Formats: sequence, C-alpha cells, structure tokens
Amino acid sequence: MKFTKRLIKGKLIKRYKRFFADINLNKKIITAHCPNTGSMIGLLNANNDVWISKNENPKRKLKFTLEIIKVKNNLVGVNTHLANKIVHHGLSNNLINELSYNKNIKAEVFFNKKTRFDFLVKKNNQKKFIEVKNVTLCREDKISEFPDAITSRGSKHLKSLIDAIKKGYKSYIVFLVQIQQMEYFKIAKDIDNEYYQNYLIAKKAGVNFLAYRCKISPKEIKIEKKLEIIDE
Repeated sequence: MKFTKRLIKGKLIKRYKRFFADINLNKKIITAHCPNTGSMIGLLNANNDVWISKNENPKRKLKFTLEIIKVKNNLVGVNTHLANKIVHHGLSNNLINELSYNKNIKAEVFFNKKTRFDFLVKKNNQKKFIEVKNVTLCREDKISEFPDAITSRGSKHLKSLIDAIKKGYKSYIVFLVQIQQMEYFKIAKDIDNEYYQNYLIAKKAGVNFLAYRCKISPKEIKIEKKLEIIDE
C-alpha cells in the first residue's frame, strides 16, 4: 500500500487525550491526529522521529495524521486505520500464503446483527472470514505482541469466529505486525489474560492464526514476511 503523498518527517513531543500528538516540524509545533486507540507502549518517547501525512480537506480540523514512529532503529506503523488497506493489498497480491488466489474479496461483512468481520474471501467454494489485528508492541528483541491494552472487543471477535466455524466457514485472524525486524509473535497474556485464554480456546476450536510482518518506509507499507507464533 503506497502513500498517496510523501510523508513529512518531524520529532514527537507528546501524545495526549488518545487522539492528539504534538510534533516538532522544523521548530514549529503542530498537532496531528493520532489514529491509534491503544496504549502505544514503548513508542511515545519524546524526540522520537515520526512521519506524518497532510490532508488538505478544509472540513478536517487537524490537517496532519501520525503515520510512523521510529523506535530503536525500527520503523513502526501506528495508523490502525491503514491495517485493513494493507491486508487488502496483501490479499489482492497473494502476499499471504495461506490466503492466496481468492476468487473474490469482500470487506466489512456482517456475520450476524452484532458482528462483522474485516474480510470475507472465497476459494474453491470455501468461504473464509478474516479478522485483522494491528500489532505495534515490542518489549523483547525481535518479538512482537498483541494486545497492548485490554481488548474486550478482541475477545468477542474470537468467540464469533468460533461460531462461524460451526456454521461452515473457515476462520482466520491476521496479526499485522507493523514493526520492522520482527521474527516472532506472541499474545501478551500479562496485559490481557482473558484474551489469551480465549485465543487458546479459539485455536483448539479451529480458528487459524497468522502473523505477518510489514515492510515499512515513508513511501509505502506492505506485507513482507510470515512470522513464527510463540505459544507459552
């Protein structure tokens, strides 16, 4: 997925009220939208290099959006709104081995009145639901983790994916690791043990879990490599 315009480089001052980030652009302070509702553990040190996009839409209150943060020589994609676009590009270009060569790709498909999943794909008359989780947490060398905060919504999706299996669908979760240089992925059970327990239940029930790392630059973000999932 290519950025439509070249990103602008600055220095992070602080993130606050979840959706705001103050950034130093050539000694001028601007406020950017932070499109990430997670805790963003380990990403928010002052003076970290950041890249932001600019939107000229006159209806937008904030013209800038925080896209990438550099942490310990790793670029991290923090715009969770882009995760589905990156995965859609991956599905369309057969970058996810287990989900390649689909006949059609439908986004934001309702499973029932209360739940919709990010994608529904079809291959050889088999329908597959796919839920995407954006990953930005890294606390150990080369190991990415999810979640970075308690996620009741994530647990709900796991239970719904189990229900989908019972109704004849195949179910997948793609952990989209927007952190360079990662080689492994695991569930952060110390942050949300309930999610970890539901993950184990879902895995036993037949939900497929995939972790894929992204290649990240100020020009584009795209799926690059499958990561090994560590179960503890």
